[in-house]
Amino acid sequence: MLRNITLSADEQLINRAREKAAAAQTTLNVEFRNWLATYAGSQDEAAVARFRDVMKQLAHVDAGRSFTRTEMNER
Repeated sequence: MLRNITLSADEQLINRAREKAAAAQTTLNVEFRNWLATYAGSQDEAAVARFRDVMKQLAHVDAGRSFTRTEMNER
């Protein structure tokens, strides 16, 4: 069930956000719902389950040694 809420923001900011959403062929309302889901910590349970399955499958992997911070940050 969707519920309406009222928010206040700078008019120019709202207009720029609407233009950006329109350019992405969406609406500010849809973008806000997406942001709210992310902000509230909503996660796709199927994606979390897939991640856990992959991590279980890779549990046997051993790099053979520990790496230094510098080595881990090399690109």
